[in-house]
Amino acid sequence: MEKKLQQLSQEIDGQLYYDELWRSIYATDASVYREMPLAVCYPKNEQDLKRLIIFARENKTSLIPRTAGTSLAGQCVGDGIVVDVSKHFTDIKEIDPQEKTARVQPGVIRDDLNRVLTEHGLFFGPNTSTSNRCMIGGMVGNNSSGTTSIKYGTTRDKVVSMKVLLSDGSEAEFREISSEEFQQKLKLENLEGEIYRKIYAELSPAEARKEIIEKFPPRELHRRNTGYAVDELIYSEVFSETTDPINLCRLLSGSEGTLAFTTEITLQLDALQPPNTAMIAAHFSSIDTCMQAVVPAMEHSLYTCEMMDKVILDCTKQNLKYKENRFFIEGDPQAILMLEMRANSQEELQKQTKALLETLENSGLSYALPVLFDEQIELALELRKAGLGLLGNIIGDKKAVACIEDTAVALPQLADYISEFGKIMKNYGQDAVYYAHAGAGEIHLRPILNLKRSEDVKLFRQITEDVAKLVKKYNGSLSGEHGDGRVRAEFIEMMIGPKNYHLIKNIKLAFDSENIFNPGKIIDAAPMDTSLRYIPDRSEPQIETLMDFSESHGILRLAEKCNGSGDCRKSSEAGGTMCPSYRATKNEKDTTRARANALREFLTNSEKPNKFDNKELKEVFDLCISCKGCKSECPSSVDVAALKAEFLYQYQKENGTSLRSKAFVNNGRMNKLASKTPGFSNFLFSNKFTAGIAKKAMGIASERSLPQLSKQSLSRFYRKNKDRLKVEKPIKTVYLFNDEFTNYLDAEIGIDSLELLSKLGYQVEIVQHEESGRSHLSKGFLEEAKDFANKNISIFKYLITDEKPLIGIEPSAILSFRDEYLRLADDKEAAEELAQNSFMIEEFLKKEMALGNIKPGQFSTEEKTIKIHGHCHQKSLSNTAVTFDILNHPENFKVSIIPSGCCGMAGSFGYEKEHYEVSMNIGEQTLFPAVRKTPEETIISANGTSCRHQIFDGTKRIAKHPITILRGALI
Repeated sequence: MEKKLQQLSQEIDGQLYYDELWRSIYATDASVYREMPLAVCYPKNEQDLKRLIIFARENKTSLIPRTAGTSLAGQCVGDGIVVDVSKHFTDIKEIDPQEKTARVQPGVIRDDLNRVLTEHGLFFGPNTSTSNRCMIGGMVGNNSSGTTSIKYGTTRDKVVSMKVLLSDGSEAEFREISSEEFQQKLKLENLEGEIYRKIYAELSPAEARKEIIEKFPPRELHRRNTGYAVDELIYSEVFSETTDPINLCRLLSGSEGTLAFTTEITLQLDALQPPNTAMIAAHFSSIDTCMQAVVPAMEHSLYTCEMMDKVILDCTKQNLKYKENRFFIEGDPQAILMLEMRANSQEELQKQTKALLETLENSGLSYALPVLFDEQIELALELRKAGLGLLGNIIGDKKAVACIEDTAVALPQLADYISEFGKIMKNYGQDAVYYAHAGAGEIHLRPILNLKRSEDVKLFRQITEDVAKLVKKYNGSLSGEHGDGRVRAEFIEMMIGPKNYHLIKNIKLAFDSENIFNPGKIIDAAPMDTSLRYIPDRSEPQIETLMDFSESHGILRLAEKCNGSGDCRKSSEAGGTMCPSYRATKNEKDTTRARANALREFLTNSEKPNKFDNKELKEVFDLCISCKGCKSECPSSVDVAALKAEFLYQYQKENGTSLRSKAFVNNGRMNKLASKTPGFSNFLFSNKFTAGIAKKAMGIASERSLPQLSKQSLSRFYRKNKDRLKVEKPIKTVYLFNDEFTNYLDAEIGIDSLELLSKLGYQVEIVQHEESGRSHLSKGFLEEAKDFANKNISIFKYLITDEKPLIGIEPSAILSFRDEYLRLADDKEAAEELAQNSFMIEEFLKKEMALGNIKPGQFSTEEKTIKIHGHCHQKSLSNTAVTFDILNHPENFKVSIIPSGCCGMAGSFGYEKEHYEVSMNIGEQTLFPAVRKTPEETIISANGTSCRHQIFDGTKRIAKHPITILRGALI
């Protein structure tokens, strides 16, 4: 087969991968399943797809269509070729404002589409929790719904037409057609005609339609995805007395890629939602009272009716990104119902809010009813949307498992259904997790299980079977919006009856007689408890590490925290930092998810004595720039920078280190030597000939400028000016961490810091200490980094207190005290205490300004416009707001934050010739264009030394550290 795959790769324009790394990172999605695919393909055009279809038919294999890979039911796993359209099938082909339609390829991201549609006053309604990375093709495949379905319906309701490739490679377009046009379709002498003839034959008998009406979930339940949606077709004019045209798109929506391969979708759009919004976040003391409140609440015109329980809320307490979103929570609610209203005027909104409050108050079910507005609503909804990923933060092997999380029942039966469901869970000793779309009758319910144990795998099946029977009792849908997939397809026959199951099997056979499209999803499914991500009762691998991963019960379990939700795949337009290299390459290999999955695979399955010693891991970590975005933006807090540092250390034990890595790691020592003759050194670094030789020898990109040494080091300046900088009766004494970058390369910024702080009334002390170890961490030289950490902790632990903090200028250096030092330190207690009193200089100044110790009147009133680019580590471990706030302190400074992710330099990464192109691509995503369009008189501010260098190389603009700007404004 390898020769055939090699031949196939030469016949297509896209990329085909069949090595162990690519297969392993596509073996899982966001579900509990794992199947090693035959290969992975990024098709570039429709011709590639046709060739793949022919190959699959000829070689008795299958095609598994995939977009963002966020499937919870295992739709994206299989042993065939995974066909990922997220890289090349991403065009918005046409927007028709008059018809309110958009024609798109399946790899278009939902939120990206809506950003483009905004200028036309339109939007695509269905809105999933994954909307910043999920793609239209996947939404059609699953018939996605999301928070807005009670107002805007499901994806199925919005599909106007679809262009597809059928299982013989032929093209077809499905759209609304009349009964007369349907009759013409029956005469076609091709596969499309055969499909129409089979559908007509299966649905024409009155008894067949009667069986569908009796056994399928009722039409009133708009979240119903059980099996194929043949119940959507029988009410057309072809099979009933209505005048409604028939549209096979309604059948294809929710078919999970098992009937045809979609190449283009035309969507019906809606006018933008009314602009004025309010949300009542009703608090409840029990799940039962929360469920009882849904029906009366839904009597009002709501846009969202979402629920999250205490388990979800508790997960957000410790999450760096989401804990601030908890501002509206009162007490310790067991559940919160989030009820959003919209109106075209504030008067109408007030009227709606008052009416809903009266209903809720009269019910006596809730104990608190805070009302949120505008940005507050977005923060609250982000908290709910984060629910799925945050569940991955449960420490240890027990996880909230997706299996029964997609059930939907009619609203009047919801409270009773949940009550019975609770009894089932109690019988199994389970405290379930409840969240999601209460207003649509769908509550995402998850048992907490350890699928590494066979007894919990049995519970996995038993609970699913019992809940399926309960859903059937209430005539609901076992699959509301997440689809059947591997986890629920086994129960379709029970849910819709054997006759209907036989009918939909015939539909699948008509479309795909060779079973090449995503087999085993919906029809002829394997048992739900097979092909799981973990082998039950396995012997748990024991992995020794230098860094401390005990907070996750070891490095393997930290990698296992990645549940596949794919937040790392959001586009640069979606904001945030994670994951810069994926945004540049659009390759799954370069996501946080892929790195975690690959590490999990090899640490679990490698038979080498050193399980880190695999070239595949070196490849998957190669483009990780240790930006730390994942530490805060990944809902499961999978810190890939820490994983990479440990991997490099372990890998280099067996394979050694390069001369270039040693040079970058020792740049502090080399700069110390070079600083003795800075003029001569700078000549060598800037002269085209000598610099060219150095770059070539060290594997540095020829396009890069080399950093220049300061005229004198900061430590030397401090020694010479220590007496002059003394402050009589200081407000506070602070210790400045003289990091290795500031000391030799940015001493001027260090001098500005000393001058600013002393003139503001602070006594600044610099003591002899070690460098931060940042370069050593980035290159995996962990023994040296650990030595630096321990020495620095021992130096500062008796000096630093609440009243005498440690502050730093370079974010990546000072924030090491709050991050990696906690993993490296031998004296954990001292490291923890030091971390609590270590601050970026902006953080310190912000705090002092808030205390009134630094006043706006101490600065110039001259008008200045400033745009800030924040350091990645600052965004992850602190926030950019502190820089914004201190630069806003002078009265006439007009400050804004560039919504950029990572600059792309990332220390040595951007210098390395093989990484230069990716580095500059990252800069071009947001940062460079934003800087270029900024007027020359506007000041660009960046507090990271790498960021300033990257901005200069990419735009030729000189960026200033915020402290330099404040120093210049000081009166």
